[in-house]
Amino acid sequence: MLEDIRKNIEKLIALYEAAKAENDSLRANLDKAVAERDAFRKQITELENQIDTLKLAEAFMAPAGSDSAAKQKIDGLIREIDKCIKLLEI
Repeated sequence: MLEDIRKNIEKLIALYEAAKAENDSLRANLDKAVAERDAFRKQITELENQIDTLKLAEAFMAPAGSDSAAKQKIDGLIREIDKCIKLLEI
């Protein structure tokens, strides 16, 4: 009977060690995924900034006869900026 208790304790210790190793592995994977997510968010922000810059450049480089088109693009950018400001205020 005492031997059975020892075997059960050994099994429990083995299960604990396996669960602990799995937990450590999962934590490492989570840390890696969080770092990747942060890097992707930074890349998205940079790309959105590039898009905004290109839109603005396109608006100013419109052909001479299309002043109204350039004005519409600039107005659209101003509306986008206003939306962003409102979101930041929340």
